[in-house]
Amino acid sequence: MAVQFFQTSSGVDGDAQRIGQLTWMLFLKVFDQREEEWEGDFEDRGGIYESPLPEECRWRSWAKYLPSSDGKLAPQIAASDLIAHVNEKVFPGLREISLDTIDDDKSRAKAKVVREVFVDSNNYMKSGTLMLGVIEKLDEAIDFHDFKTRSNLGDVYEKILNDLRSAGNAGEFYTPRAVTHFMVQMVNPVLEKRETVLDPACGTGGFLTATIDHFNTQIDTKPSAEDKKAIESCIHGIEKKQLPHLLCTTNMMLHGIDVPSQIEHKNTLAKAWNDWSRNEKVDCVITNPPFGGMEEDGVGADFPSDLRTRETSDMFLTLIVNKLLKDGGRGAIVLPDGNLFGEGVKAKVKQLLLEKCNLHTIIRLPNGVFAPYTGIKTNLLFFTKGKPTDTIWYYEHPYPAGYKSYSKTKPITLEEFQAEKEWWGKESNGFAGRVESEYAWKVDFKSRKLEAEAKAKPHWDKAEELNNQAADLESWSGKIGQPFK
Repeated sequence: MAVQFFQTSSGVDGDAQRIGQLTWMLFLKVFDQREEEWEGDFEDRGGIYESPLPEECRWRSWAKYLPSSDGKLAPQIAASDLIAHVNEKVFPGLREISLDTIDDDKSRAKAKVVREVFVDSNNYMKSGTLMLGVIEKLDEAIDFHDFKTRSNLGDVYEKILNDLRSAGNAGEFYTPRAVTHFMVQMVNPVLEKRETVLDPACGTGGFLTATIDHFNTQIDTKPSAEDKKAIESCIHGIEKKQLPHLLCTTNMMLHGIDVPSQIEHKNTLAKAWNDWSRNEKVDCVITNPPFGGMEEDGVGADFPSDLRTRETSDMFLTLIVNKLLKDGGRGAIVLPDGNLFGEGVKAKVKQLLLEKCNLHTIIRLPNGVFAPYTGIKTNLLFFTKGKPTDTIWYYEHPYPAGYKSYSKTKPITLEEFQAEKEWWGKESNGFAGRVESEYAWKVDFKSRKLEAEAKAKPHWDKAEELNNQAADLESWSGKIGQPFK
């Protein structure tokens, strides 16, 4: 893999720089191959495609190996001149693309995406010979015209993270494809209804690409231009960190999103509480927010006082319930046990979820699903906003026969969720078809809540009586020494 070239590359120091170096090169290569497809589309319609990028900055103009006089593939620019070309031509040219000179709206939007990508990217390599080696490896190992390679970009990035041993930092890790696809399928966003889907902590885009795949299954024929435009308008993602955002942008392009401008590079949690508008609410939120991490001082300071915290997963859940989901909207979120059983603010956040949403299903995953990133036991929560929770169904996902845990070489698979799919039923009839078993059980939350409130009522009444007495005493004591009227 190309990563090996970075281990000894002069100028590339540390995991972040290695990933950063590889991701901008991946992006530019993918963009170039997408341009080949756009060129073909224009030709089919009798037109001519014009790239929004400066010619000398396009991958094909400086990086792609071309046949030489002897028929063998060879670099276009000598190793001795390559680094200067990248630093002095490619990066400045892409960072400073003039949008005003581009007449076509779609081309302008593409150029803006590229410009934003390269504003935050850097070339760390100082050896032209090693860069040529990386380019050659990318061409050998990754052909993004192949659909299988496109769908496996998440795995490509996963391999990079594993090779560099940098995953799991600050609660950030890759969600297995089996989990992303299962969650999307159960939430079931409907393209015909133009249901919008948001991942507010989208990482490399696993849930969003799963949503695109799910939308495509709802189209009987090859997706039309109108279908593609509809899918593009329904997909939304926000990612705080530059490298995952870049990979997500690339991933969207590989999945047919020509202009992934709806993948925003910002911190969802840093947006002011009152700046979220009704127009930004979506039909579906599907996400695996970072948990265990802490936001910077000041972030979330304007959250409701009883829900104020710096722990990321609590903040995301609060925001999803209060600001991101429409009434009637559906949510699915990955959360650790701590969020279900924690006290303090966690209990308040859980109360918010149960009062504003119907938390109808919790899938309890076994240990090892997120290995090697974390051994924390995790859960998949499915809920619908608009009415309080009455009944919660739990499903304990078992290991496959012969397994004692999952691992990198033996990950969880989508086929394992077939039992949950068959058991699932319909929310429209209150999941009347669900049956309890050794793996599935239900909790009558409404009855338990009413019972607990009944037991607590005498104590609440007594507390109210004592508070009233204290208020009377305080009022009476304030009158001592005042003249009678």
